[in-house]
Amino acid sequence: MKTYLDKNVYEAALERIAYCFQEFDNVLVSFSGGKDSGVMLNLCYRYAAEQGLLDKLSMYHLDYEAQYQMTTEYVTRTFLEQFPGIRKMWYCVPIRAQSACSLGEPYWTPWSAAQKKLWVRPMPENPYVINEKNLDVPFRHGMVDYEFQDKLSRHFAKKHGSTAVMVGLRADESLNRYAAVARGNKRTSYEGRKWITRADAVTVSAYPLYDWRVSDVWTANARFGFDYNRLYDLLYQAGLTIGQMRVASPFNDCAQESLKLYKVIDPANWARMVGRVNGVNFTGLYGGTTAMGWKTIKLPPGHTWKSYYEFLLSTMNEKTAEHYNNILERSKKYWMKGGTVDPGTADEVLAAYPLATVTGKSGRYVDRDVIQFMGYPDDMPVSNFRQVPSYKRMCICIMKNDYFCKYAGFGPTKGAIARRRAAVNKYRNIL
Repeated sequence: MKTYLDKNVYEAALERIAYCFQEFDNVLVSFSGGKDSGVMLNLCYRYAAEQGLLDKLSMYHLDYEAQYQMTTEYVTRTFLEQFPGIRKMWYCVPIRAQSACSLGEPYWTPWSAAQKKLWVRPMPENPYVINEKNLDVPFRHGMVDYEFQDKLSRHFAKKHGSTAVMVGLRADESLNRYAAVARGNKRTSYEGRKWITRADAVTVSAYPLYDWRVSDVWTANARFGFDYNRLYDLLYQAGLTIGQMRVASPFNDCAQESLKLYKVIDPANWARMVGRVNGVNFTGLYGGTTAMGWKTIKLPPGHTWKSYYEFLLSTMNEKTAEHYNNILERSKKYWMKGGTVDPGTADEVLAAYPLATVTGKSGRYVDRDVIQFMGYPDDMPVSNFRQVPSYKRMCICIMKNDYFCKYAGFGPTKGAIARRRAAVNKYRNIL
C-alpha cells in the first residue's frame, strides 16, 4: 500500500541522501551509465559539494564490454571531465552476466582474456580503470555480476568504513523492483527505513529514488542541466517511449526487445556483438515478436500448453530442462498453498478456472486477494496474464530465453541462491 507524503519526490530524495551522508562513513554510488544512476550521482555530488563532504563520496561503474558507443562516451565524460574530488572506480573484470539470447548458455563473460580477439571494444585506458591486473577486490574468474558487486561493496566498507551503496532503483519499473522496497522487514531494513536494506553490519543498499517516476528523472535532468547519456535522444527519435528506453547489458532479458536497435544506431558495435554471444543475431531479428514467445504466440496443432511445454524441455540439455522444471515445481507449491493477486484478477480467475478459490486477503498487501489453485492451469485468459500461473506462461518464459522466469514473477532459484551464498561465505574473509 502506498503512503503519500506532504512533499515531492525531489525533496524526499534529498532528505534520504542527507541521511546517508550523516549516518554512514561513506556513500558509494553504483553508476551504470543510465538515466537513473546518472541523476543519483548528480544529486549526491551536489549535496556533498554543498556540505563539504566530497571526501565521503565515491562512485563505481561495472563495465559489461558490449554497449552502445554513446554509453561509453557518457561514462568516459563522467569519469574524466566531471565530479572532481571524489574516489572513482571503473571495473572491467570477467564476471558472468546474464544472456537471454541462447537457451543453452544463460551467461556470458565480458572481458574474458581467453576471448580477447572477440571483444566488442578494446579495454578502456584511463587512471580509473580496474581490471584483473590491478584488482584488489576478492575475485574468481566468472563470478556472477551481482555477486561481484556484493563483494565489492563489502570490501570497500572493510577498507573505508561503513558504507551506503546508492542504487538508482525505481519501484515503478517492475514488480520485482517494487517488491525490493515494499517487502522490507525488520530483519533486512535499516532502522525501520524500507528504502535502505542491510547487507551486513557495515554495508547497506540505499534506494533514494525508489518512488520517482521516469518523468521525474527527465524533469531533474532538464531543470538542473545534468549531463546524461545522449543515446536516449536517439532512442526517442527511433520511436521508443521514455518507459521503453534502456541502456542495460544488451544480452539480458530486459534488453531483448531493443537489441535490434543496435543494428541501426550503432552498426559498428553490432557487427562485433553478433560474433560475441550465441543467438544475438536471432534475438536482434525476433526479440519482441511471437518467435521469442510473447503472449500472442499460437499453440501448435495437436498440443496443449502442457504438452508443448514438455516438448520444449525435450529440445534442451538435461541441466537446463531440470532448471525450468524446478521453477515449475516452485510455482505449483506456491499456488496450491495460495498466492496473491489484485481483486480484479481474482474475479477473472474464478470465472475462467473452477478449481481456484479465494481464501481471504493478503496479510502483507491488504489490497490483494489470496487465491488457491487445485491443479495447474493450461492457460489463463485473464487481463493480467503474467500474474497467474499456467503452462502457457512457462512456455513463454522458455521461448523468451527468460532463464530465471522473471516474466512470471520469479527470481533466482533456491539452488542458485545457495550457490551464491556458499561462494560469498567462502571468499568473504579473503583480503
